[in-house]
Amino acid sequence: MDARLDLAKAREWLRAAQSSAPAGASLEITAEENQAELTRFANNAIHQHVAESTLVLSVRAQFDQRTARASTHRLDATGILEVTDRAVRLTRSQAEDPELLPMAAPAGTSPTGVPSRYDEATAAITPTTRAEAVRAMVEVARERQLTAAGICATRQSRLGILNTHGVEAFHASTGAEFSVTMMAANSSGWAKGGGPAWHGLAPEAGARAAAEKACATADAIEVPAAPMTVILEPAAVLDLLGFLMWDFGALSVLDQRSFLSNRVGTKLFGDNVNIVDDVRHPLQTGAPFDGEGVPRQPVTLVENGWVRNLVYARQTAARAHAQPTGHGFPLPNEYGEGPVNLVFAGGATPVEAMIASTERGILVTRLWYIREVDPYQKILTGMTRDGTFLIENGRLSRGVRNFRFNQNMIALLNQIEALSPAVRASGEESMDMVVPALKVRDFNFTEVTRF
Repeated sequence: MDARLDLAKAREWLRAAQSSAPAGASLEITAEENQAELTRFANNAIHQHVAESTLVLSVRAQFDQRTARASTHRLDATGILEVTDRAVRLTRSQAEDPELLPMAAPAGTSPTGVPSRYDEATAAITPTTRAEAVRAMVEVARERQLTAAGICATRQSRLGILNTHGVEAFHASTGAEFSVTMMAANSSGWAKGGGPAWHGLAPEAGARAAAEKACATADAIEVPAAPMTVILEPAAVLDLLGFLMWDFGALSVLDQRSFLSNRVGTKLFGDNVNIVDDVRHPLQTGAPFDGEGVPRQPVTLVENGWVRNLVYARQTAARAHAQPTGHGFPLPNEYGEGPVNLVFAGGATPVEAMIASTERGILVTRLWYIREVDPYQKILTGMTRDGTFLIENGRLSRGVRNFRFNQNMIALLNQIEALSPAVRASGEESMDMVVPALKVRDFNFTEVTRF
C-alpha cells in the first residue's frame, strides 16, 4: 500500500478542520490507515484471498464540557468540512459532562525503549508468500493423512492522534499471523502464532505440532470430570487471563463493575503471580500512546500476588486523584480505560518438565466458548479443544474427550504450582499477550463433552 498517511498529512487535516470550526471549539483528529490481507484454506486447499484497505478520519469537537465525534472516509476539503460540521453539531446537542476535562496537552513523560513495530518486509508480503506458507502446512497434513484448515494473514497500519492543544502522536506498525487446525477422523490439533513481523512466524512448525496432537489424541477415551491437576499451554492461559484484564481499569473499579472493587492493595493471588502492563516489552505490540495521545506508562498490576495498581485514563485519574497512565480509550466512551500490553511473568519450568512431574493430570492445548458466570468471583465456564491429553506417571498417555469447566480465576491464580518461561501467545478469546504455560492444581472440570 502506498503510504498516504503520515504526520505531515495529519497536520494538514487538523488545520483544515480547525479552519472550518467555530471560535471556541477544541478539536482532536484521529486518522487511521489500515491494510489487511488474508489467505484462507480448508480441506487442504486455498479457497480465498481477500484484502481490505481503509483510511478513516475521525474528528472530535469539544465546547467546555460537551464533546462528540464524527467520522468520514472522504478526505478532500469538502469531506473534512462536512465531518467537522457534523462533529460540532453533535457536540452542541450533547448534555454537559461535569467531569469532562479539557483536551490533552503534550506530555513530556513518554516511555523510552519502545521498539519499532513496523517491518518493511512484512508490509511487502504478497499472496504468493502466504500461499507458500499454506502449502508447507498442507504438505504436513498430507504426510500425516490429515485435513488442514486455517489462515495466513498480514497487515499494516498507521495511526495519528493530534489536537488543537498541541498533541501530536503517530505510530506505524505491521502484523502477521497464522492459524492451523489439523483434523483426523475423530480428533484434532491446533496451533496459532502472531507478531509484528512475518519472519517471526513458524507456520510449518506450528502445523507439525498441530498434526502431532491430532494423531496422538485419536480414539480419545472418557475420563470422569473432577477437579484435577492441569497443565495449561500459553494459548489457554491467554484466553482465561483476557477475562481479567478489563477489571484493572480504574473506572470499572470506581463504578463497582470490577472484581477488584474493594480489593486493590490486597494480596489476592499466589506469590508467583506477577503481571505488568508494558508497551515497551519486546514481545508486545501496539502504539505507545492511548486514545487521547497520552503516552502509555509501564504499570505493575500484580506483584507477588498483591494487587498493586490500576490503569487510568485522564478523566478517571482526575476523579480518583491519581496520575493518568496513558491507557484511555478514544472519547467519548463509557468504558474508561484498560491494559492492552499485559505481560504475565513466567518461571523456569518447561512444559515437558511439568508433565514429567505430574502423576496424573490433564494437558490442555486451548479453550473455547469461554463465558463469565460470576463477575465478582470471576468464575468462568468454557470447554477444552484441539488437543486434550491424559497425563499418567509423568508422560502423555493418550487423548481424552474434552471437558467443560467452571473455574474461579481467583482460586486458579492461587493454585499455580509451576510456570514456564513467558512467550507471546495467540488465542481466540482475547488479544495476544505475553504469558507462560501454567501447572495448576484442582482445576475444576465439571462435565465431559460429546466429542
